[in-house]
Formats: sequence, C-alpha cells, structure tokens
Amino acid sequence: MFLPTTCNELKALGWDSLDIILVTGDTYIDSPYIGVSVIGKVLLDAGYRVGIIAQPDMNDDSDIKRLGEPVLFWGITAGCMDSMVSNYTATRKKRNNDDLTAGGHNTRRPDLAVISYTNLVRRFFKNCKPIVIGGIEASLRRISHYHYWNNSVRRSILFDAKADILVYGMGEKTILEIAEKLKTGKSTTDIRGICYIAKEKREGYLELPSHSEVVMDKRQFTEMFKLFYANNDPRTAQGICQQQDTRFLIQNPPQLNPTTDELDRIHELEYENEVHPFYGNQGEVRALDTIRFSIISHRGCYGQCNFCSIAVHQGQTVISRSESSIIREAEKLSHQKDFKGILQNVGGPTANMYGFECKRNKRKGICHDKRCLTPDTCNTLKIDHTQQINLLRKLRKLPKIKKVFVSSGIRYDLILSDEAHGLEYLEEIIKHHISGQLKLAPEHSENSVLKLMGKPGIDRLIAFKKHFDRINKIVGMKQFLTFYFMAAYPGCTEADMRQLKTFCRKTLGFRPQQVQIFTPTPSSIATLMYYTEQSYENDSSIFVEKDNGKKNSQKRVILE
Repeated sequence: MFLPTTCNELKALGWDSLDIILVTGDTYIDSPYIGVSVIGKVLLDAGYRVGIIAQPDMNDDSDIKRLGEPVLFWGITAGCMDSMVSNYTATRKKRNNDDLTAGGHNTRRPDLAVISYTNLVRRFFKNCKPIVIGGIEASLRRISHYHYWNNSVRRSILFDAKADILVYGMGEKTILEIAEKLKTGKSTTDIRGICYIAKEKREGYLELPSHSEVVMDKRQFTEMFKLFYANNDPRTAQGICQQQDTRFLIQNPPQLNPTTDELDRIHELEYENEVHPFYGNQGEVRALDTIRFSIISHRGCYGQCNFCSIAVHQGQTVISRSESSIIREAEKLSHQKDFKGILQNVGGPTANMYGFECKRNKRKGICHDKRCLTPDTCNTLKIDHTQQINLLRKLRKLPKIKKVFVSSGIRYDLILSDEAHGLEYLEEIIKHHISGQLKLAPEHSENSVLKLMGKPGIDRLIAFKKHFDRINKIVGMKQFLTFYFMAAYPGCTEADMRQLKTFCRKTLGFRPQQVQIFTPTPSSIATLMYYTEQSYENDSSIFVEKDNGKKNSQKRVILE
C-alpha cells in the first residue's frame, strides 16, 4: 500500500489521526530506493500510522495541514539529495529540470529544504510535536560545515532548523527507537545515530573545535573535520560534541549496521514501485524510469573516494542482502504490470562489492591508518566475485526475466585484484549484463589528481581496458567502454585537463563526452580541500580553481 497523503486516504484506512507525518522535498515514489519511503514502511511495519506530504506549498497551509498534526512527531527530509545540489549546478546556476518532481520542472523544492520545511511546520502548528530531521541533507550538515553556495561556514543544520532531533546515516533502526521512546515518554538522548542540542557538553564525548573557532580559522576547521571523519564507524566511534552558540551539538555514536536478515526485511516490505497517484497526476517523474525495475543488492562502500559522501552517510562497511531475498524481489517485480522482462539494475553504490567483506572490519571496525582500496587493495579485504556471479546467473534463469543489467558503477581495480574470479566476472558482465557499453568512472588520468581524489592509479584502468578488449574479441562481441571524468577538482589545473585530453585520445582512443565540474558538498574530504586549499593527507598547499569561468574552461578543454 501507499502511505496516505490525503484525508480521503486516511478515512479509507479507518484512521482518525497519524502517529507520524513525513515531509519530503521529492515527489512521493513508493520504492526501496527512496529513503523517506523506506522509513515510512519500516514504521508502518512496526505498527505506527504513518502519512507523507511531498513537496508542500511554502506559501500557505494548504499542504502542510492537510493530514492534521501527528501524535508522536514530524519527520522531515530534503529528499534523496541535498536540496542545493538538486537546485543548482556546480557553477551555481539554477537547474531548470528535476527528475524527482512530477512534471520535471524544478519549481517545487526550496533551498535548504530541511530548514524551510521545519519553519513551515512551526509557522502553522504552534507548540507542535517534536520535529525529527534526517536524510542526506541533514546527515551531512550535522556539524559546522562549508556551504559552497555562498562560500561560508554554516553551523549545524539542527540549530538553524530549530529541530528537536537529527538522525544521521541510514535511519531505519534509529527511527524505530525514537518512535518507541516518544510513544512511552522516555528520553531519546541515548539513542545511537542521533544528534541533539544540550546546554552542556556530554561527559566522555570528544569535543570538536567550536563553531566560532572553525569560522575564524581554517586550521581549526581542518582539525574539526578530521576528528569528525574519524568517528563514523559504529564499532570504534566516540560520541562527539561541538559548541555552536551558547549551547552544544551532541552527536551520539553511529547506529549499528543492519544484519543481512535485517536488510532483507527492509527491502522485502510492500513497496508499490510507483509514484503515488496524487502526485502522478501532476506529470511524469523521470527518476521512476531507472528505479522501478531495479534491485538494491547491498549498501555501503569500501572505496572512500574523497569527493563522495557515502562513507559518512551509508558507511565504509558493505552489508549485502541474501541471494534468496534478492531473487524473491526479482520474482515479485517480474509479476508487476508493465514489466517487460528487464531488470534495469542489480547493484549498490558500487555493483561489484556485493558478497564479500573484511573480517577485520567486522571484528574491530574500519582501519584508521589505511584505506581498503587505495593506493592498492588491502590484503585483508578478500575480493571474491563468486557470489555476484552466482546471483546474476540465477536471476537470468528466472522464468519472466529476459535481461539483467548491471548499471551501477563497477570498480575495475577490484576486478583486477580478484585473481581467481575477477576476469570470470568481467566476461559474465560483457556477455550478459551490459548493452553495448560499460560505464566506468576513472575521473582523471593524472596520478597527482587521482591521489587527491582517493582513486587508483591510471595504470589500473589501462590494464583493465586491455582485458575488456581481449574478452570482447574472444566472445565475438563489439562492446565499448565509456568514461566519466571530473574537471576543476581540488589540485587539478587546466594543464592537467589537457593531459587528460591527450590520454583519452592516444591511450583510450576516444573523445570524452561525460565530464562534470566538481561540486563541493558538505562533509566530503574533497570539500575540505576545496575550502582550505590544502591536501588532506599532509596539509600541503594545493591549487584550487574557484573561478566559475575557469572551471568551465577546464571542462571545455577535454570536450573540444
């Protein structure tokens, strides 16, 4: 069932009120790919009456009051992306289109949506129920952070939104604990995975440099970020606190990762895989095209690319679903209307991280003195593509399945590191799971830039391409590699982009079309480097292009 979004739906369910109302900056797609839908279904499964209001009108109370006031709390999220990224390009130009809005026009989501929606609730509900904020925008703005769009350091979004609780990371366990505590009138302050405001610092918690200090001194900002970044693993993290004004932000240790059984249950709840009719009547939602018949196989990422926020939000530990759960979901999707026999994607943040894990990580947490994949794949992380190979083969054999695509990105360095099964996996992908081309994201060719990105050296890409071309020839197929690159990354000069252009033409033999300009987003290492103009590893000075015209020039170098 859909979560109710109108009074008529409440009446049809026989509900006179709701325990929880969720507010989101995206249109309402009932899918396991949409965080607010997952949270809603997890709460519903636990017996709570949950409703949802998507993209409420900011000018009056017509939307925000249509379901009344919840008994327990409001839950507010900007949606699947930070609203500033949704609304603006890397050079701060307003985006016209929005794939997560019905009709496709970017007119429904306010800037800093978490703050805007919290203010909207408080404007029309005096002495309102507690407000809980979460999702990617709240999660990555939970401490003092660099705000690229006006080149400032903002305080925690919890303070600016004047919310009661901030849920960070993947919030399924946390939101259930919050609901139970509020239902029984108990304190929420000891729940993992939350931030809250307190008059005093918390004893035993690690204190970060204060907001006033990090605003005035980039060295203090760097110190703050490094302490914050080092305390994101559930097994090893300390609680942290940071003075914001006269009060303190308190961040409890991260929520424990779900088990495989718990992740299976989350993804096997009853999702409609469709836009709610109330919003679907307003126009097409393009995002649905890529997720309706796709399956999430795992969450988390070992990669820790410096420009990516997955390590801070989903975590650096990969949690995989069971093969049987994924097959059950595929069978269910195959019986839905409009299914044409094609699973558009089976994967996660990186497709070929499914089914293997680091035993040390599982026992002791992530390493703080080295990374899993760079500069080389750690020997403790036993790379084995066998489980994904077997999963894909079983999915292909299902009666109504004609084609299974692997559209999520793959790490070519992982394929090369798996000496036993990596090339077998690559052949499987080439023969059965791509359509003409395989997309890779090397991001650059120059090793000095790749090091600042936390990406593998370019020799790994060259070696992978040779295997790709060789296997295509053996199996009699003519498929191609396409590449995603990044311009104006911290440390990247126009000369580096000219070298990238030469590399593409001479070594890869093609002219790139997929080039994006780096966007500084909150709580990534790359954003820290952009703001401070210093390397993360050794604090040495680096060149950072901050002029929008020259950022575009870097992009044009490779496209012309």
